[in-house]
Amino acid sequence: MESVALVARSRELTGKKVKNIRLKGEIPGVVYGHGLESTPITVERVALKKAYAKAGSGTLVDLTIGEQKPIKVLFHEPQVHYLNGEPIHFDLYAVKMDEEIETTIPIVFVGISPAVDELEGNFIANRDELTIKCLPGNLIPNVEVDISVLKTFDDSIKVSDIQVPETVQIQDEMEETVALVTAPRSEEELEAELAEDKAAEEAAVGALGEEAPAAEGEEGATAEGDQPATSTEPAAEKPE
Repeated sequence: MESVALVARSRELTGKKVKNIRLKGEIPGVVYGHGLESTPITVERVALKKAYAKAGSGTLVDLTIGEQKPIKVLFHEPQVHYLNGEPIHFDLYAVKMDEEIETTIPIVFVGISPAVDELEGNFIANRDELTIKCLPGNLIPNVEVDISVLKTFDDSIKVSDIQVPETVQIQDEMEETVALVTAPRSEEELEAELAEDKAAEEAAVGALGEEAPAAEGEEGATAEGDQPATSTEPAAEKPE
């Protein structure tokens, strides 16, 4: 398995003060797990994004904090800003190489479905990740699922159809449907759906028109200077 390395620094700033860290192009995080106290750290934004893009949650990362010896960790999906999608906080879990761990890995769909290519059906993916359990050294970064077996609209792929190495155990419900292909909608069905949408839109506009106007001098719902309900700061950090 290809190695992913990440360099971090210990940090003292916590709570709302971590905003100053982000202004410097770094992202606050915390590492915790086996034989390790919860440790606040920071990582350069670009380095963090590259490492997570490469490792995801299914590849071990060699984390070096300052001058310390590298440790094996796993990413949890970083918290991101609700508007721009940029990372604002991340967690790393230190693993013990001789103890099994449970994590999720992405499902990668490969191949061409005859039900889509020849019958013009609609491919439906009910899952995009798989939960697995194994020793850290046996982790796999993803699992490929061949959709060429979907030849008709009656075919489907279940969790039990997914092949993984013997050293990896799937933790999801085996009878759960992963993917299938539905028949294309007829012109009549599309026209009926468009008509329903138009009727719903007209009803909504009519309902707004029937609302009584606000009383003269009535104040807005949000007082001047109120903060937005959604914060750009993470909800909370791990106990430190």
